[in-house]
Amino acid sequence: MQDTNRCAVTGADGTFRIPEIRAGLALLSVTVAGQPALKNIRAEVRAGLDAGVEIVLAELRAVTETVTVNDSVFVAPEEIKNSGFLIQRREVSKIAGSLQDVARYVQTLPGVVIGSNDFRNDIIVRGGSPLENLFVVDNIEIPNINAFANFASAGGTVSLLDAELLQDVTFLSGGYPSPFINRTSSVLQVAQREGSREAFSGRVTVGFAGGGTILEGPIRKGRGSWIISTRRSFLDAFTDDIGFGGVPVLYTLNAKATYDLTPRDRIWGVTVTGSDSIRLGARQQDTKDDTGASGLDIRYDGWRSANGLNWQRLMGERAVGLLGITHSEAKVGTAVRDLLRNGPRDFSRPVDQLIAASPLVYRDNSREGETTIKYDYTAYLPVIEKLQAGGSYKIFRINYDTASPFGQNSPYSRVNDLNPFRIEQSFLAFQPGAYLQNTRNIGRRLSLTVGGRMDNYRYVSRTRFSPRAGISYRLTEKASLRLSYGQYFQQPLFLFLSAFAQNRDLTVFRADHWVAGMSYVLSPTLRFTVEAYTKAYKDYPVSSQFPALSLANVGDTFAVRDIVFPLTSAGRGRARGLEFFVEKKFTDKWFGQANFALMRSRQGGLDGVLRPSTFDYPRVVNAVGGYRFNAKWELSLRGSYLSGRPFTPFDEAASRQLNRAVFDLSRVNALRLPAYARLDLRVDRMFTVRGKPFLVFAGAQNIANRRNIAGQSWNRNTNVSKFEEQQGAFPLVGMDWRF
Repeated sequence: MQDTNRCAVTGADGTFRIPEIRAGLALLSVTVAGQPALKNIRAEVRAGLDAGVEIVLAELRAVTETVTVNDSVFVAPEEIKNSGFLIQRREVSKIAGSLQDVARYVQTLPGVVIGSNDFRNDIIVRGGSPLENLFVVDNIEIPNINAFANFASAGGTVSLLDAELLQDVTFLSGGYPSPFINRTSSVLQVAQREGSREAFSGRVTVGFAGGGTILEGPIRKGRGSWIISTRRSFLDAFTDDIGFGGVPVLYTLNAKATYDLTPRDRIWGVTVTGSDSIRLGARQQDTKDDTGASGLDIRYDGWRSANGLNWQRLMGERAVGLLGITHSEAKVGTAVRDLLRNGPRDFSRPVDQLIAASPLVYRDNSREGETTIKYDYTAYLPVIEKLQAGGSYKIFRINYDTASPFGQNSPYSRVNDLNPFRIEQSFLAFQPGAYLQNTRNIGRRLSLTVGGRMDNYRYVSRTRFSPRAGISYRLTEKASLRLSYGQYFQQPLFLFLSAFAQNRDLTVFRADHWVAGMSYVLSPTLRFTVEAYTKAYKDYPVSSQFPALSLANVGDTFAVRDIVFPLTSAGRGRARGLEFFVEKKFTDKWFGQANFALMRSRQGGLDGVLRPSTFDYPRVVNAVGGYRFNAKWELSLRGSYLSGRPFTPFDEAASRQLNRAVFDLSRVNALRLPAYARLDLRVDRMFTVRGKPFLVFAGAQNIANRRNIAGQSWNRNTNVSKFEEQQGAFPLVGMDWRF
């Protein structure tokens, strides 16, 4: 490689390997005996998505040699044996229904399902709660990459990440290796692209997430680069209600700067920041059947920011070290007033007066911060081959000011005003951890990865060792068998630990993953996989008051106060499934992927009875794809089908008596909603404006206008139950102009 002393000698078949190359543009120099060196051969290096490099040698004795180096675009790091998916930027930004949101695109992958609301982008993986996912962006561990989220959820309405800044996305749905800190369901790892090292440029974008600008350019004659994206939502300019009683307002900032200190040393800094607000509730024009049916007025505003500085150093020819110092912080402000607590609503009364006179039943003005120092070392050594080791030290800064002074009118209880709480405390918590892992080939066909990590959860006084292992066996050049196992632990959220005295006795919960599968690569851009998995949970937080209720069944909710209650670590559960997946990566014409999954998920509460979990979808079908007709026109489609989600019916008599929802706990998740199905469409048209590309796209979600059911709700104005319909046909338009 030019500007470095890294080199490799080709084998007899022309192949070569230079490990641990940084992502970005690489310049190659090729030296052939008896010929002048070939220089400035450009190669785009992407994690697991290597482009072919064609090298044409000069004429030698009237013979022209052409060497083409190709590799499959499905090549993942060798330590990842199962359940790994590599996602390209255009798949997120172009595909119908993704709304340029990486989390929504991940919902189309095997084992991942849509939650109970089309407006949320929760990632629900193999029957696990959305609270069980790990997000890593440019080596920064981020508690939540989504806007409009709280401290008891891991999803929101839209991602804070700009899809146009994505470089590579790796999604791991199970059996992931030791370098990843413990989460019990999945890992979403994102690498953002560098800015241009050649010249200043920019673009203006408009889409579902709002309008924004991307600017980028070089630093010091190409030794580095910078890129910055700013966006603002604009739906509030057109309406004050988009269908659920309010309209979101969102600002985001994404930025990355990279600089090469030396040919062996690179540093980069990243920020992912968002500020959001929304008001949900009563309007003056409401009727008894309108959006004020819950009887609540909800005001929310918050912000979250993740920042990091990383230093990568190449050590000789066979080792690389990565030091990261990161900090993430989030603040949530919420005020909930109960408009019906003092009696039925007078619809002729000005709504502002009604809100002012209504009691504040929940408030939150809290902050959570997380500072991490981490170091990762990778080396290729004789005999041992690939060795990975590292450690991290986390410092949590928690400042809670939250209260539910009247308690809960819990849908799980007939008792009003249950579990009042007030949390006013600030504290520090610490979590050191370390890992060691070895990956090596045994013969020509067998690859083995063995490792483990140790984590100390000091706030709950627990230390856990997590063994992890994986094996792959190459049957042919195209087919391989794979098996992986891992133990994964996770501490309950600090909000749950702090709410009640008995919750301090909670321990870390555990999930054991077994994954077996086969991969068949039909061509460098086409593959088929089949995987079977089982996940076994133990020590999960469950309610000590409602024996059938486990936090494993909660997560995709904005109603925090409904799920804060006394807990004990007595839950267990299991999820099993079989997944079929076929994928075609983008070529000059088309790309797509389709999957079919069979799944069974069961969770138990304090009573030990395993019931269908809230995220139990026995059959799931997803298909997405895009086709480029020519340089101007492109089409993409997305289709989804999910068998009905379980739900607990209301106890109609108790609900009418108390004028609020009360579940029939003798039939927890005993019924199912109708099947969910949706088809999305997007059409792109490319123009040229002042010599620059100008993209216009249009389409719609749910183009068949199918009325999917989100769930059951209780109208406190009319004192009757109803089934809530999800979003119908929803048109989308946008543009992207580069300058």
